Amino acid sequence: MASGSAVTDPSLNGVSSTPGENEYPSGFPQSICDEVPKEKYLCSNCNNVLNKARQTVCGHRYCLACVNWLVRNNKDLVCTKCKEDPSVESDTSVLTLEQFFNDAAINKEILDLKVHCANQGCPWRSTLKNFEDHQSQCEYALIPCNIGCGLMVQRKSLATHLDRGCPNNKTTCPSCSGVLTPRELQKHVCPNLGDKKTTKADKRQKNNHPGSSKKKEPCIFSEIGCPYKGNADKVKEHESCSHVGHLQLLLDVTRALQRTLNSSAERGHHESPDLLQPGQCGASPISQCEGEIETDGGDPGVSDKALSLHDDQAELAVGQQLDALQQRVQVMENIISALNREVEKTQISVVALERENYNSLQLIQHLETKVAEQQQKLVRKDIHITSLQQSISAQQDISYDGTFLWRLCDVNQRLREAANGQKISQYSPAFYTARYGFKVCMRLYLNGDGAGKGTHISLFFVIMKGEYDPILSWPFRHKVTFFLIDQNQREHVIDAFRPDLSSASFHRPVTEMNVASGCPLFFPLGKLRSSKHAYCKDDTIYIKCVVDTSS
Repeated sequence: MASGSAVTDPSLNGVSSTPGENEYPSGFPQSICDEVPKEKYLCSNCNNVLNKARQTVCGHRYCLACVNWLVRNNKDLVCTKCKEDPSVESDTSVLTLEQFFNDAAINKEILDLKVHCANQGCPWRSTLKNFEDHQSQCEYALIPCNIGCGLMVQRKSLATHLDRGCPNNKTTCPSCSGVLTPRELQKHVCPNLGDKKTTKADKRQKNNHPGSSKKKEPCIFSEIGCPYKGNADKVKEHESCSHVGHLQLLLDVTRALQRTLNSSAERGHHESPDLLQPGQCGASPISQCEGEIETDGGDPGVSDKALSLHDDQAELAVGQQLDALQQRVQVMENIISALNREVEKTQISVVALERENYNSLQLIQHLETKVAEQQQKLVRKDIHITSLQQSISAQQDISYDGTFLWRLCDVNQRLREAANGQKISQYSPAFYTARYGFKVCMRLYLNGDGAGKGTHISLFFVIMKGEYDPILSWPFRHKVTFFLIDQNQREHVIDAFRPDLSSASFHRPVTEMNVASGCPLFFPLGKLRSSKHAYCKDDTIYIKCVVDTSS
């Protein structure tokens, strides 16, 4: 983590008050924050966002690394903020390591700050608690080359750098001492091997013209027994993936050459005493045997030397190929090692993301359950509110003195519904004969019922099951009077009856309400629109019921 800007103080004998970048990591740079951090989130020493905040006795905050560095490098450490305020004179301004304590509350707030990656091109955004994990594996971070060339490369470009551009990732040709990159080594043709040692790679390059692009080419190791053939791309892929098999073939050839050389040396050692014994052919072995050699048709010694020279060249060529392959294997191992580290970091990131995703799914399911519960509660509350509204409305209409005035609107529509049989009757709201009396209501047939059907309005009295029925005297004995109000206040329609004590309509109810009883011929339909009277005015009628509880 990059440290903040250095702050110096003359009182500290010229010693820097912040640790160097390579000594301790201090606070997080302010530039990574999506919004300008508040003053309480900044270190009093390095002025960066607090990293593992520690609070002093005097109330100021420092990074843990800054605390350790300041205490180690200053004998009489004075709080930086208190020093800037001359009005503060307290022993608490002189700090020791014991006067710093962990500020868990501010650390929690800081770790929840929204931040972004400072590396150019990186789209990562999250909270500060994930910042250091991201920095350790950011693909856009500049890291030093792992084989020490001194260059800084992006983490995602390290493998390419090692393969193509790293100046330290070079090998020396054992024959010509040329310094080559891995890519150059694959195409290198050593001039010391002569024209007769032309490699298969050169022959393949000659065949790369348009007329031979489809011709199958042998592997570069075909001379030592590799049977593979294919086009140029396939052969190249085969050569890069078959190091182990090719090394085994080279090992077999080397062993065969070694055995041949050993057997030749032994044969020469055994034959030399017989052929070159002194005195056998004269003073000089070679001169004395010239005639014999000539008679045999040639010089065997020269032939043996030529064979030995050829074997030495072949062994040298094989050794060079082995060295080149070993260099290539080493380069590949370096690249694979770097890639393995990146894969491990990626796997750790994937596991962390999967864990975070699982936790998020669990939280979403929990919140969805909570939302469903709240919705059910809202539905129940709506039902309860509707019930209360109905109850309040009913309470407002209830009468407790045995008198009830029923206002009926939309009379014409109700008459049509009654005549069509859609709704032949309707009940008035309930009312009581006394505060703790009988619960009763009216039942109206606008198109008549029984004897008055189609000709009269029928009006009936209904006794309902009430809360106080157990303490009342049964059967119901009170006189009931019905009124149809003339809204011109001229002549009201009045009808009354006394209960038939033998009728079940006036006994204590065993269901919600008894059978209605009253006046089937209460009022003729033909007089409802009388011009003299206003029984129906503005499509509204008023019906009144009076229960005489004194009778």
